[in-house]
Amino acid sequence: MKDLRIRILQADLDDPRIVELIENHVVAARGQTAPGSAHALGLSGLRSSDVSVWVANRGEDVVGTGALKRLSEVEGEVKSMYTSPSARRLGVASIMLDHIIDAARNEGLRRLNLETGSWPYFDPARALYAAFGFVECDPFGEYREDPNSVFMTLNIEDSLARGSSRSN
Repeated sequence: MKDLRIRILQADLDDPRIVELIENHVVAARGQTAPGSAHALGLSGLRSSDVSVWVANRGEDVVGTGALKRLSEVEGEVKSMYTSPSARRLGVASIMLDHIIDAARNEGLRRLNLETGSWPYFDPARALYAAFGFVECDPFGEYREDPNSVFMTLNIEDSLARGSSRSN
């Protein structure tokens, strides 16, 4: 019987299946927002020493990706969250985001930030982040105000006080 559970693993950015998934993510993100407003990291950005990248596997299939970029000693940024269309609605993104929040907490980070699109395509992503306790905030780091972007933040210590990464 095929194993259909979702497993999160460190990404091998030389694996052709992972390369294809990341390329699909970048194309989708850029295709669903205004020129100059898509901030999805491609392979070169994900290879940076301040970025940790994971993949979600369902059996032998690579079905999702997510990354954590360290911004400072206490802050990080959620990057490259993407689920392949064939695996949407299976909980892949929730499992990945839970993993990223736990990794940030284990690295001693106190705050996680993210940027996502403001267009309807990104409604499910914004709902997911809100379900985990992220709230809208001002632009952070090198980001600037952009009507095509929504900025969100999570105080990891508050998340821990609730007893889990996800608010219920």
